[in-house]
Amino acid sequence: MGSQEKIPNGIKFLFGGSAGMLATCFVQPLDLVKTRMQTATTKEYKNSMDAVMGIVKKEGITGMYNGLSAGLLRQATYTTTRLGIYTWLLEAMTKNGKEPGFAAKAALGMAAGCAGAFVGTPAEVALIRMTSDGRLPPNERRNYKHVIDAVARIYREEGLTKLWRGAVPTMGRAMVVNAAQLATYSQAKGALRRYVDEGVFLHFLASMVSGLATTVASMPVDIVKTRIQNMKTINGKPEYSGPMDVLSQIVKKEGFFKLWKGFTPYYFRLGPHTVLTFIFLEQLNTAYKKHFLGTK
Repeated sequence: MGSQEKIPNGIKFLFGGSAGMLATCFVQPLDLVKTRMQTATTKEYKNSMDAVMGIVKKEGITGMYNGLSAGLLRQATYTTTRLGIYTWLLEAMTKNGKEPGFAAKAALGMAAGCAGAFVGTPAEVALIRMTSDGRLPPNERRNYKHVIDAVARIYREEGLTKLWRGAVPTMGRAMVVNAAQLATYSQAKGALRRYVDEGVFLHFLASMVSGLATTVASMPVDIVKTRIQNMKTINGKPEYSGPMDVLSQIVKKEGFFKLWKGFTPYYFRLGPHTVLTFIFLEQLNTAYKKHFLGTK
């Protein structure tokens, strides 16, 4: 992700979260469609466009941005932590201007993602519930006003530990996502630099490669996380007993390839989000170096 040896660690964390939040403003509708498709256990939506049309028809165009406040809080917590820790660890392991190899970058990404996911799980739980609420019958909706209301009500009505419901699959997903995303981004950027000059286009190409690899690797873990965080307790019994129960039920009732349900909105959310996050991050780093460090 470029040389950042002179940028203070606190600024790295700030830039990581800011880049993620800016990207979320653009891709929130795709995140909502992905969640709706993953939480639908029946053939509620034929495809992504059918989901979009259904949401707009029932909830209006602004319905596509349901859960935006939770998405922003998720980035402020999760992305700030993971990108900040990753860039800090990457810098620490870079010796004489030489970055560590692919395997080491993947390990750093996993560690950073795991830490970020734990910090961001409460916002993740709120996001999943808020984005899936509209598909429920009116009498079953939670009707959270915004993310602060969601977090406060979950704490008040269900207890503190429920804010970390699904933390294990969330952390597992984050480890997969970050190992794939951060490592493949750095690796793709290094390989493409031989053919493309440093700049926004290079960052775009590297991010698209990274986004595709990440989507394929992380979707099964993501759908497990989504189902667990959105599940309800019926007559004192939760819908799923754990991650393996979610996997077995999906495969048995819906088919193996339903583990990649919502692939299109997931990629078109993750791909552009990856692109925009890294582009914003690179631009923030460049601006800081230029205006505060005097680096050309």
